[in-house]
Amino acid sequence: MEKDGGERSSFVVGLIENRAKEVGVAAFDLRLASLHLSQFIETSSSYQNTKTLLHFYDPLVIIVTPNKLAPDGMVGVSDLVDRFYATVKKVVMARGCFDDTKGAVLIKNLAAKEPSALGLDSYYKQYYLCLAAAAATIKWIEAEKGLIITNRSLSVTFNGSFDHMNIDATSVQNLEIIEPLYSSLWGTSNKKQSLFHMLKTTKTIGGLLRANILQPLKDIETINARLDCLDELMSNEQLFFGLSQVLRKFPKETDRVLCHFCFKPKKITNEVLGVDYARKSQILISSIILLKTALDALPLLSKVLKDAKSFLLANIYKSVCENEKYASIKKRIGEVIDEDVLHARVPFVARTQQCFAVKAGIDGLLDLARRSFCDTSEAIHNLANKYREDFKLPNLKLPFNNRQGFYYSIPQKDVQGKLPSKFIQVLKHGNNIHCSTLELASLNVRNKSAAAECYIRTEVCLEALLDAIREDVSLLTLLAEVLCLLDMIVNSFAHTISTKPVDRYTRPEFTDNGPMAIDAGRHPILESIHNDFIPNNLFLSEASNMVIIMGPNMSGKSTYLQQVCLIVILAQIGCYVPAHFSTLRVVDRIFTRMGAVDNLESNSSTFMTEMKETAFVTQNVSERSLIVMDELGRATSSSDGFAIAWSCCEYLLPQKAYTIFATHMENLSELATIYPNVKILHFQVDIRNNRLDFKHQLKDGPRRVPHYGILLAEVAGLPSSVIETARSITYRITEKEVKRMEINYMQYHPVQMAYRVAQRLICLKYSSQDEDSIRQALQDLKEQERSNKERRLK
Repeated sequence: MEKDGGERSSFVVGLIENRAKEVGVAAFDLRLASLHLSQFIETSSSYQNTKTLLHFYDPLVIIVTPNKLAPDGMVGVSDLVDRFYATVKKVVMARGCFDDTKGAVLIKNLAAKEPSALGLDSYYKQYYLCLAAAAATIKWIEAEKGLIITNRSLSVTFNGSFDHMNIDATSVQNLEIIEPLYSSLWGTSNKKQSLFHMLKTTKTIGGLLRANILQPLKDIETINARLDCLDELMSNEQLFFGLSQVLRKFPKETDRVLCHFCFKPKKITNEVLGVDYARKSQILISSIILLKTALDALPLLSKVLKDAKSFLLANIYKSVCENEKYASIKKRIGEVIDEDVLHARVPFVARTQQCFAVKAGIDGLLDLARRSFCDTSEAIHNLANKYREDFKLPNLKLPFNNRQGFYYSIPQKDVQGKLPSKFIQVLKHGNNIHCSTLELASLNVRNKSAAAECYIRTEVCLEALLDAIREDVSLLTLLAEVLCLLDMIVNSFAHTISTKPVDRYTRPEFTDNGPMAIDAGRHPILESIHNDFIPNNLFLSEASNMVIIMGPNMSGKSTYLQQVCLIVILAQIGCYVPAHFSTLRVVDRIFTRMGAVDNLESNSSTFMTEMKETAFVTQNVSERSLIVMDELGRATSSSDGFAIAWSCCEYLLPQKAYTIFATHMENLSELATIYPNVKILHFQVDIRNNRLDFKHQLKDGPRRVPHYGILLAEVAGLPSSVIETARSITYRITEKEVKRMEINYMQYHPVQMAYRVAQRLICLKYSSQDEDSIRQALQDLKEQERSNKERRLK
């Protein structure tokens, strides 16, 4: 398709977000008839991820919903487009046009690829936002551009966000990243946690930790900056302790509240003076008080960060602590707001602080409203004293909440018989009785309207201050993001590592394209439950990009697969990992195929679910993916299951992705005799008195645990004649296999040897040794090869 009248780009982009900080993007390329769908969690309140994508697409038109219901701490994508993309044509479409069900149907009909290959069948619930954006985008293109898209012609791709690793919903579940599996079965006393629960010792409300775990980083520089910061915190106890103390001084809602300054409300006129407006004024006043409290804590942060060495902390010191604009905002606030006013969480204390936020003498009407507020508050307390004496209720309490104002709480044991008829709205609440009286209700109304008058007059006094603050709104979003990041690194990562024994967690190293090596890795969640957790290693490289793990049921295969993925995720969010040493190639997508359950919703048997998940993996695999497959093909006939498992391995072998494949099918070990980039490992199991003794230790090479299925069948009590027949059948089958493997071994041996040399060379390329050591290693390798060659010729 021709480029429209000299326009710079040919993309039409639909944008939508939900309250959980997720953004759905549908980018339609008019020239190539292709649709790019992305859905990701927006990690920053300044919409950094969304901006990255929009910058990438450079759209002609941006389609958004009319609503301003942005998540807490965010301004909303509609405002974002107004502010940063003013030159782009903005189209506002009704919320009803963003229909995810319609989007799923449209893509099913229009996409050139099968829906299961896109992951639509399995993941349409996860991707509902970008499907909604797609529905609106396609509708607009058909209406405005007069185009009708032919069925099965559209090239559709799913991406996450460009600068983050992508983990699909099924993998999030399989790896127990946010919720532990089967938690409902265990009940509440279960010790098993998810990765998120293990790390969730953060103090701010912002969901930065959750967003990072679900979308780890891909940029080595950013990851290393976080790790350098962690190194400094772990070696400088004073800095670590000082930072965690200072972060407590900032109100935990800081990141959420600073967004209120991004909106400019209507000017206050008599028409808008109502209860609803008073509530808006109250939110603004509490935001100002909170901002004042946060700015008061900034000098303490500067004091702690003054001598920090790592780039990340030094950069925060330079961009935030040394920025004089924060001090000038604080000075402006000090001119209007009373210096004793502080952010409070107790409802009535907060209300009083808000009413008395502005200094006395600035506004006569405000001072009058305050007097009325104080008088009614005093009258309410006097009334409570009167009731205590009149009705002999010494323990009568006067709690307050924002919805109903003041009410009475009387312990049930103090009420003999029935309460006097004066008390109304009587409710039992645990061991207390909650109630009110007509006088209290009337005073509550007067107290509330006096407070509302205070709020509205206060906002009038604050108008100039708010305008001044709004000019520097980017500084406030910067402050919010810095606090969230510090909170995650100090209160989550550093805290988690410091509570473990020394050197249990180590810093991971990263390469662009090198091997993935983990020495003595442990499962971050299970090691805290099992004190005697047995560590295991992993080695993958370009010359050995697939590992097949054998071993009977319960030998530890699934735990190991989960452990590798969790270590990679921890490393890529910039945290230390539970291993003796690790060097990783940056992973851009994690795919998992684990567990076997029927999916009744989509009318799929266990096998069909398994195949759909495998189709999704094979169609979307990239060079830097990490693929983890547990038991492929076991849910159908053994010959078909084996054939599918074998052919999937063959399909993945030439890809540069790293694959870990766990299986019961011993015949799969034959792959290693043909393909030199396959490595076979097994979990050690000893047999004692016909019983299996699990060592949970990973060893090289295939090892047949002779007929462990038959052993277990015998333990279960199958008749001895059945067991004997089964033994003779397996003997005949395995005899043929062993012969075939020997022939393969002889035939492919030279290629295997060449690959081993290649593997050593790759390791040397990425090693951090000095030049002389590398020269010596190359010399040794040369000698070794020469002697091997001579041996073969003899």
